Formats: sequence, structure tokens, C-alpha cells
Amino acid sequence: MTQQRTYPPGVTSWVDLEQADVDRALAFYGAVLGWTFHEAAPPGAPVRYVIAQVDGLDVAGIGSGTSGGRGWQTYVAVDDLEPVLDAVSSAGGSVTTGPTVAGEGGTWAEIVDPSGAVLRLWKANRRLGAQIVNAPGAWNFSDLHADDPATHFYETVFGWEITDVWFATMIRVPGYGDHLAATTDPDIRERQASVSVPPGFADAIGWVAPAEDGRPPHWHVTFAVADRDATAALAAEHGGEVLATEESEWARTATIRDPQGAVFTASQFTPPE
Repeated sequence: MTQQRTYPPGVTSWVDLEQADVDRALAFYGAVLGWTFHEAAPPGAPVRYVIAQVDGLDVAGIGSGTSGGRGWQTYVAVDDLEPVLDAVSSAGGSVTTGPTVAGEGGTWAEIVDPSGAVLRLWKANRRLGAQIVNAPGAWNFSDLHADDPATHFYETVFGWEITDVWFATMIRVPGYGDHLAATTDPDIRERQASVSVPPGFADAIGWVAPAEDGRPPHWHVTFAVADRDATAALAAEHGGEVLATEESEWARTATIRDPQGAVFTASQFTPPE
């Protein structure tokens, strides 16, 4: 049996989305990102929750709600919720939801950092987190978009290291690369060295970027794709809107708004020769 992907405390582990019309969301993301789906909530549950998969492996969740909510949400793995929630309050953040038991999958809570960005915590039980990442159709990174990010808050609560590298501001969980090398990704350092990534990249869990015009601080989700242009065309064909495209030394990206208003980025990895 293939070893399941696990997430040490402080590592981003899952993303999901609440939308008013779940079937419409499934049709869009199935067409654009190639996802397949299975129902996670039992029959008769008050809310619907669907697991999206790539090659039979979990990549994200889509749940029911009365509105589009705040868009895509990102979860950070924790071993024990209560001490982390206490640390959130002590560091100037707030707890807005939970702890809430999500069936046999685990327990979650929602927090807001001092700048106003929403983040969720996940104490896993049966559902450990995304089981495939950085592959076409799978979650790539979640990035903190804020003009004045609450970096000290995250360093205090999660032990993150937030540092400027060649081209951006990177969020690292020290030792995460060692965890991956010892579990599901034994070749991570050799593979990354072959494309000359910046120092510490094996520990990277996300990035910090300026907030987009007109949007408050938030966590923004990026999915990996094989072909940026083809993905953008599919998004437009199925009722989405391509807000922007961009080329950099490392990626070709498209920022997309889905038919119910949630925004995400599709990223084609194009490392320098």
C-alpha cells in the first residue's frame, strides 16, 4: 500500500471551498482541473461535503453553504487545537469558529490573524490532508496576500520562518523537507537541486505577496496545471473569468474567478533552463 502523505504541525495541509451550488462547482472544477469526486458527508447530513481527487488521491474539498463564502480556505495541521488557539489569542489573533468535529475526518477551527486574514486549523483523524500535491490538477501552494502581513503572529503561533529569497518572500517550516524525504518524497532534495531552487525551498509551505487591489488580506490558493493557456480557456468556456495572466522565470500563471465568485490561480511550472 502506498504510504499516505502526512503533515507535521504548522504545515499547510488542506484546502476547501464553500459554495451555494455544489453541483455547479463540481461541474466547473471537474472540467477545468480534471477532478473526480466522492461524497464525504453521510446521507441526511445537514451540509454536503465532497472530496475532489486526482488519480484517485484527495486534493481538495467542496462544501455546501448559503453563499460563496470567502472563497478558497487553507488549513494548517496541528497536533492539538486548544494550545494553538490559546497561542492565537495571546499573539493578537482571534478564534471565529470551533473547534468543530468533522465526523471521523478530524476537527477544525477558524482563526483570523491581526491583519484580518482568515486561516483554518486541522487536527487530523482519518483524513490526513491532501494526498497529492504539485501535480497537474493538484494543490500547489497557499500564499498570504497582504500589504502589511502579520508575520510575527505566524512566527509566534506556528514557528514559521518568513524570509526574503531571490524573487519573493518564502514561508518555511524548518525540518519539513526532512520529513518529506523520510516519508513520501525521498528524492525531494535531488529533484529540487536539478532546477536550482533557492536555499531552504524543501521546507517551503507558501509565500507572502501584496494584496490585490480592492481585496483585504487573505490566503490565496494556487493549483498546478500542465498548460496555463489550456486551463484558462477551459475556465472561460465553463463560465469562469480569467482576471489576469502572468509569466515569470519559474511559472506561467492565470488568476481565475469561478462562476460563483471564488478566485484561485492556475500555475504551470516553467523552471529556468
